[in-house]
Amino acid sequence: MPTNIKEWNPEDPTFWETTGKKIAYRNLWISVPALLCGFAVWLMWGIISVQMLNLGFPFTKEELFTLTAISGLAGATMRIPSSFFIRLAGGRNVIFLTTAMLLAPAIGTGIVLQHPDWPLWTFQLMALWSGVGGGNFASSMSNISTFFPKRLQGTALGLNAGLGNFGVTTMQIIIPLVMTVSVFGALGGDSMTLVKDSGWILGKITAGTETFIQNAGFAWVLSLVPLAVIAWFGMNNLQPVSPDAGNTLAAFIKVTWLYTLAFIPAIVGLYLYLPAPTGLGLLNMWVAMPLIIVSTLLVMKLAAFGAMKENISKQFAIFSNKHTWSMTALYVVTFGSFIGFSMALPLSITVIFGEQHILDPVTGLMSHIKNPNAPSALQYAWIGPFVGALIRPVGGWISDKLGGSIVTQVISTVMVAASAYAGWIMMQAYQSATPEIYFTQFIVTFVVLFAATGIGNGSTFRTVGVIFDRVQAGPVLGWTSAVAAYGAFIAPVVIGEQIKAGTPQNAMYGFAIFYALCLVLNWWFYLRKGAYIKNP
Repeated sequence: MPTNIKEWNPEDPTFWETTGKKIAYRNLWISVPALLCGFAVWLMWGIISVQMLNLGFPFTKEELFTLTAISGLAGATMRIPSSFFIRLAGGRNVIFLTTAMLLAPAIGTGIVLQHPDWPLWTFQLMALWSGVGGGNFASSMSNISTFFPKRLQGTALGLNAGLGNFGVTTMQIIIPLVMTVSVFGALGGDSMTLVKDSGWILGKITAGTETFIQNAGFAWVLSLVPLAVIAWFGMNNLQPVSPDAGNTLAAFIKVTWLYTLAFIPAIVGLYLYLPAPTGLGLLNMWVAMPLIIVSTLLVMKLAAFGAMKENISKQFAIFSNKHTWSMTALYVVTFGSFIGFSMALPLSITVIFGEQHILDPVTGLMSHIKNPNAPSALQYAWIGPFVGALIRPVGGWISDKLGGSIVTQVISTVMVAASAYAGWIMMQAYQSATPEIYFTQFIVTFVVLFAATGIGNGSTFRTVGVIFDRVQAGPVLGWTSAVAAYGAFIAPVVIGEQIKAGTPQNAMYGFAIFYALCLVLNWWFYLRKGAYIKNP
């Protein structure tokens, strides 16, 4: 089978059954584990930050929250250029190169974690670099959308995203496990000793246990190297989709150049946003985030060159379509919530349920002391993302049968109720000397939220496939996923700030209000009588 395929028409039943189907599914099944590793490297700081706290790294809880926020913001920003990679450089070229790029943050993270005395900015730099893994989602989804006919878009994209999102669960299971053993022997460095209890899915890991936290980064090398090789020899470039990709070296240069450009506004925006000593603390999140998005688009448009510049300008046409913006908001509801809660949940469990919250009746001040009955974040945090990823292909399949927008409407209603109830539970727990009594309700409610986001991911994929033609669908999927990925930045910051203020419930109430507004938006655009596009 040639690397570059010159003719591609999956909407032709004969072509699909005789030629297209085999090629499409081969590319899908290579794409899935590559995307899984991208998610794992991107989101590993949610688990690493918890273990850094357990190992006594000399940073505050607020500083550790910045690590998850930085990796979240960087991954979202990297998705903006990644949205346009497939048309510019070809699917096989992009997936191979972006998978191989993950080796740098994986190895770099393993190195810095061996040095708890290093300054905070070194850890923040690795968190920033891990954002490359987040960017890979946009190019992966754009690529797979070009291989399948519209009638299978929901299922195919649901499989790619859903199974790829198992990177969250895989990371949350594997990292605590590989930390317990010297996987790489003397080459992997020395162990450290837990000063606080930790855990993994099978139970608690007690204080005093020797831990190899550096394996959280090094372990991914074992899968990234073979996956890059498989992508190189097993995937295809579709010339009708990527007519100006050029030779392989030219394709690599385009991808590397645009990723490099995207780091510039991300770094500047973070410097203006983060408090001293890391940054200037001049901007709040709601100013910094749109500034980074707009700056990234402008930098891409101005600094691109040759045919790449013209190609990017053509793809910018998606921004003149109102459905690009409506679907962006709806995708924030689903994927933005999934990724945001995945990032924020481990540290939230540790802070809210890991301490007893005792109110002094005289002073009215709340004190926080270690909770001996605290549940382990590393034992439970994986459950929600696992359910959300597992059910995502089901959401795509149901939406192919019933229509994407009606499914989105149902799950949005569920998310309004679940988010509000989660806020109430968090309020009760954060005012209790025995917060663990609320933990079962807490984790069950978040599992419901994750399940709804998973189903909704499949439904929004389906709706995009119905609304947009094949040329625009890929960039739209990439763009909406880029904006939604900022949920990985928003959720840790918002929840972290509200926990610090003593009102964690306000974060969840705010999310519930946003979900309710998007529920109305979805009805207005796609479900009401006289909707712009009736779906169904």
